[in-house]
Amino acid sequence: MLLACAAGMVNGFAFIMCQQFVTHVTGTVTRLGLEWPAIGVAVEYAVILFSFIIGGATSVIVIQERARRGKRPRWATPLVSVVLLLAGTAAAGRAGLFGSLGEPATAGPPPVAFLSLLAFTMGLQNAAVASTTGLAVRTTHVTGPATDVGIHLGTAILADGDERKSALKGAALRGGKILSFMTGAGLAIPLTALFDYLALLAPALFVCIATLLSFTRWSPSDLPVR
Repeated sequence: MLLACAAGMVNGFAFIMCQQFVTHVTGTVTRLGLEWPAIGVAVEYAVILFSFIIGGATSVIVIQERARRGKRPRWATPLVSVVLLLAGTAAAGRAGLFGSLGEPATAGPPPVAFLSLLAFTMGLQNAAVASTTGLAVRTTHVTGPATDVGIHLGTAILADGDERKSALKGAALRGGKILSFMTGAGLAIPLTALFDYLALLAPALFVCIATLLSFTRWSPSDLPVR
């Protein structure tokens, strides 16, 4: 929930900044298709797309490199990197490296460096979670969770007993992720208005808390469901 909320904040902030989304690639690929007559602009969207992909690849390499050498994987390393990158982006933006808040929205082509950095960061986060959960969990977009909600609800309607409880639990988890993502996007509005680029420190904090929680044994799923 914390990671989904953080991704919603980042996505909301990117949209406020320059009317572009970065935590999921559907919007980026759509813009890439729409802008193909303008080769220069299309290339810039392609860079943003590949930044997300490279972030995902980097996350897996960081986690699996130690495992291939017979050492214990450091699962939290990509998430710690996300925290540092978001904090660094906030500091760089506050220092004026990405321009004034709101200017990119009217500048035509996307601010490639800014969006690519955020896309790379979200690729890191998404792959870190996906690769450690058997590709079962995503935190930076809601298309998959929304589909899963439908699947679990359909299963609950047809099933009974423990199977129904399990399906409803799965639907609640995915639905919670959707609400968390939406909440994060909503929080981006007042945070950006109050702190401009420093608003990115909020999702950095959420990812930091989620990373620390990953070292604990307790989980909300341990609560009894009746």
